[in-house]
Amino acid sequence: MALDQSFVGRSYPPTAPYEVGREKIREFAEAVGDANPAYTDAEAAKALGHPDVIAPPTFVFSITFKAAGQVIEDPQLGLDYSRVVHGDQKFSYARPVRAGDRLTVTSTIEAIKSMAGNDILDIRGEVHDEAGEHVVTAWTKLVARAAEEA
Repeated sequence: MALDQSFVGRSYPPTAPYEVGREKIREFAEAVGDANPAYTDAEAAKALGHPDVIAPPTFVFSITFKAAGQVIEDPQLGLDYSRVVHGDQKFSYARPVRAGDRLTVTSTIEAIKSMAGNDILDIRGEVHDEAGEHVVTAWTKLVARAAEEA
């Protein structure tokens, strides 16, 4: 069943604030194998002009994908998550995410397309800090594969 096109442009309420911790940044940097000292050493980050350690660019995916759950779990949209694969991800930063940030995400459905029986859903996540300043925009593309015919 095709997704409801009337959902294009629909925004969901901002998430509760997520507090970015130094340890979470360090764990993520280690997990992705990035030894950049700005991710683990506050003095190295300060030498680069940051107030504290910064997060690797893809760190924010864990926050924005969780926020996209509001879209995924919306029963009116009609998305069958058991058929979903991750299609693409991209980010546009106003500034790096840093330890101590308290971030909220507002998710918006940017596009819904159908191709070869597959539904393609584009979700934009606008990430803001506690002061309301824009930090990053993340785009997530999800593909709901067509049901196999019996």
